[in-house]
Amino acid sequence: MPQDQTSPSTALSYARGAVSPPLMDCTIGAALAQAARLHAQREALVVPFQNVRWNWAELLERADALAAGLLSLGLQPGDRLGIWAPNCSEWALVQFATARMGVILVNINPAYRSSELLYALNKVGCKALVLAPALKTSNYIEILRSVAPELDHSTPGKLQAAQLPELKWVIRLGSEKTPGMLNFDDISTRDDGTYRSQMESIGATLLPTDAINIQFTSGTTGFPKGATLTHRNILNNGFFVGEAIRLQADDRLCIPVPLYHCFGMVMGNLACLTHGATMVYPCDAFDPLAVLRTVAAERCNALYGVPTMFMAMLDHPEFAQTDLSSLRTGIMAGSPCPIEIMKRVVAQMHMEQVTIAYGMTETAPVSTQSAVDDPLDRRVSTVGRVQPHIEIQIIDANGQPVPRGTVGELCTRGYSVMKGYWEDPAKTREAIDEQGWMHTGDLATMDADGYVNIAGRLKDLVIRGGENIYPREVEEFYYRHPKVQDVQVVGVPDARYTEVLCACVVLRPGETATTAELQDFARGQIAHYKIPQYIEFVDAFPMTITGKIQKYLLRKAMVEKLGLQEIATA
Repeated sequence: MPQDQTSPSTALSYARGAVSPPLMDCTIGAALAQAARLHAQREALVVPFQNVRWNWAELLERADALAAGLLSLGLQPGDRLGIWAPNCSEWALVQFATARMGVILVNINPAYRSSELLYALNKVGCKALVLAPALKTSNYIEILRSVAPELDHSTPGKLQAAQLPELKWVIRLGSEKTPGMLNFDDISTRDDGTYRSQMESIGATLLPTDAINIQFTSGTTGFPKGATLTHRNILNNGFFVGEAIRLQADDRLCIPVPLYHCFGMVMGNLACLTHGATMVYPCDAFDPLAVLRTVAAERCNALYGVPTMFMAMLDHPEFAQTDLSSLRTGIMAGSPCPIEIMKRVVAQMHMEQVTIAYGMTETAPVSTQSAVDDPLDRRVSTVGRVQPHIEIQIIDANGQPVPRGTVGELCTRGYSVMKGYWEDPAKTREAIDEQGWMHTGDLATMDADGYVNIAGRLKDLVIRGGENIYPREVEEFYYRHPKVQDVQVVGVPDARYTEVLCACVVLRPGETATTAELQDFARGQIAHYKIPQYIEFVDAFPMTITGKIQKYLLRKAMVEKLGLQEIATA
């Protein structure tokens, strides 16, 4: 990835990405039409568990038929349509159909329950909702009924729910009939040609700067905020992410990460769209064996995942027997990527060109990414350098860029920054300053060559008796221990030092260890104040559906387990 490390001073933590190739100045719908022209007979979408194999021409035709059907329901550009479903072919169709007709797609987290669903749909005023019947232990239809019991006695399109006043249409996946709902497969057959023509007319009026997607941030406090993203935001980000991994039209990208998140729908679907590559969905929700088998059967060249996904694949009993020789590249992202896990991915999964990407929903998402030809030590130990057409800086508490090598808050500016939080100007102003800088809340450093290292979250910083400790540094150290499979470090209250470290450790299968053993491992290797006072052995960590560790929940659990509630409230 070419870099322009232009800086007001070479000693300051500021970098600007390359300005070529130029930004794509079109809508997602126009990009889909172009892909169908250029790559008509190439496979666009493969979903083995649904027996789906569509080429680009067929994907466009199906998306347009769905868009015309949605127009027949009365949906218009700017209306909001929610999708509440796991990974499936219908998800991709909804993403591309709404983009073709200018309806704003609202991603609903598959892990949401009734109160969260109610909040999300009302916050952005969804007029329609596409939902799966169920996923694992979640019965989506029953959850929706619990907040909109009027469905059972409603005619489709005429829902009048007291708690969901703006929702009119509910569209369910699958062939079973449900009162008050339309079936997804029937939507595409509603048009007699009139609405197809209308859709094409609408498409010509849509602008790259129009909002086209709303994604809810998984904040640790308060209600989620609806990050509002434009065609320009996410289409270009998908393109440049694909460029960074050198995605080609004959590549096949395995996408086990959730589509409701930017990792799946932008870095996955839109990277493939802008390069004519094949999207491969191995499972509706992550399953390590399904991913391994799909990569082998479909001869995938690229694979995405968060660190926990790669750990699960590497440690699966069938890993050694699975032919992954087709793999070349991919991305590990979504949460801090342990160096030792990256090394194993390169060495054992044939992913010599794997990269790390860093970003956040509000920046569409990627701001920095390593390059496939970066030295291995840089690719496994940093989150790379600034992406094209983006600026980054690392600032101190006064908003001034810090010297390179100094920890500060990472900020980003450019085409990728969201339009704002939906109907929340106050929160938008808190996140994006008057100069257009998005404040990420992440602590980072930048080295002399512009490579960025994430030190942790501002809120995760532990101050032990005046010493600043970045938990990730301690986590990286413990990944070297042969018995440690995973580790997360949090700060817990302490009467003497205010805060001390607690390391939560998942041991490798069959291993045992003691607190003293792991503390002794660190003595003489890291500063004494960085050695965890508490080491707790756990089976797993609380996580979001995208694989991000919920450290605030982990900290809360440790405070309770260690009996530190009184100190915490003192």
